[in-house]
Amino acid sequence: MESLETLYEERYGRRPLTVTPLTGSASPRLYYRLSSEIGSCIGTVGTDGLENQAFIGLCRQFASKGIPVPEVYSVSEDGMSYLQEDLGDEILFDRYVKACKDGKGMEQVEDILCRTMSMLPVLQFEGAEGLDFNICHPQTEFTVRSAMFDLNYFKYCFLKSTGLEFHEMLLQDDFERFADDLITCGLPVKGKCDQVPTFLYRDFQARNVMLRGDDPCFIDFQGGRKGPIYYDVVSFIWQARARYPKELKARMLEAYMDSLSRYIELDRKVFVENQRLFRLFRYLQVLGAYGFRGWTEHKANFVTSIPAAVEALSELLEEPFTRYPYLVEVLRRMLALDRFSAQKDYGGSLVVTVYSFSFKKGVPHDPSGNGGGYVFDCRSIHNPGRYEPYRKLTGMDEPVIRFLEDDGEVFSFMDHVYGVVEPHVETFSKRGFTNLMVSFGCTGGQHRSVYCAQHLAEHLAERYPDVVVRLIHREQSVSQLFNNHFSE
Repeated sequence: MESLETLYEERYGRRPLTVTPLTGSASPRLYYRLSSEIGSCIGTVGTDGLENQAFIGLCRQFASKGIPVPEVYSVSEDGMSYLQEDLGDEILFDRYVKACKDGKGMEQVEDILCRTMSMLPVLQFEGAEGLDFNICHPQTEFTVRSAMFDLNYFKYCFLKSTGLEFHEMLLQDDFERFADDLITCGLPVKGKCDQVPTFLYRDFQARNVMLRGDDPCFIDFQGGRKGPIYYDVVSFIWQARARYPKELKARMLEAYMDSLSRYIELDRKVFVENQRLFRLFRYLQVLGAYGFRGWTEHKANFVTSIPAAVEALSELLEEPFTRYPYLVEVLRRMLALDRFSAQKDYGGSLVVTVYSFSFKKGVPHDPSGNGGGYVFDCRSIHNPGRYEPYRKLTGMDEPVIRFLEDDGEVFSFMDHVYGVVEPHVETFSKRGFTNLMVSFGCTGGQHRSVYCAQHLAEHLAERYPDVVVRLIHREQSVSQLFNNHFSE
């Protein structure tokens, strides 16, 4: 902080009157607005000197090409902090969301989105002209190795977290073939043409476009490198969280291709084929990030972004990728899991999701992003699984039901559960909440937890006919829906 105030004083001749922290991204960089009656600027404190150098070097490169980026005013001696131009507070994505909500100004916002896409080839081709890619950090170019890193990021941070079983080697075979295909996607030109280096922004999206009036200005490109043009096109147009309408996506894509045609003799058919590969890659990369940030680091905004990405991936897989048959098979099985189908919109009704599970396999994740609700431990109840006649049965089978009810402990347990959950359901319904989760765990997720989850789901469905109840016996791969007034 002191270094930023010193830089400000060196530039403006006085200390700032106010230093206001700004909301940052997922990175550890810290941003501040420093201001006085003389002027305002944005101060950045980074944790990685090489990353800072990359941003500053790219800023100066792009500015020299007339590309609208913030001007870097000054940099500290150690390179860990710097001042840059204050572009205001309006982000293109926020303008779009507001237009969707208000129903006003959408035509103007769509024009800005299309204009932004038409500016992308300028960044990719003119921005790369004369650029020393050695300043890029942490990598100078997009390679098979970096593609494999992102694919494995998806595998370890998302796919494995779902509990889905798959053949590691078969998936690896498809991953390697996929990565090779991504790297060999050249420029979509007619006939033969020398390959020219192009700049890959890496995180090109409407959240990284600031607006000065209606004019776009680009930020947050410090992870850029040499790479294929398709990556950034897909990142922007098919950004899962944006949910752009099909017609708007087509307009933005057309605006980009029209602009691209000024730099190459464009073969549109080849371009469309190649960008589809990068859509698949980008969705897997995004899900990996959401899995790590949401499920591992417990950041709710990333968890709530998963449904949109899952929906987008599902739509893309309607047309198969024949070169990666096992990958497609695994993804389709993953998308069919209850935890993802449970994210369906039920018209604003309260959805109570009731799980049974085994503590050995972990507490179920809450796909709604609301934090998980209640978890009840059924292991204090007499366990029928200890006796041979019941070991292959579940809490849905009559002999197990009879055992638990004859013993009687389960009745007192469930009375306490009803006393806690019912007021919660009633309050959530009145307040317009849309999700509540109740989970029952036992040793194996087979007898006691299944009985309790089944009976709570049936009880709530009967008592509250306007509430949608989704029952999932996770370890038994059984699900049931009650009071569904909407098509499944």
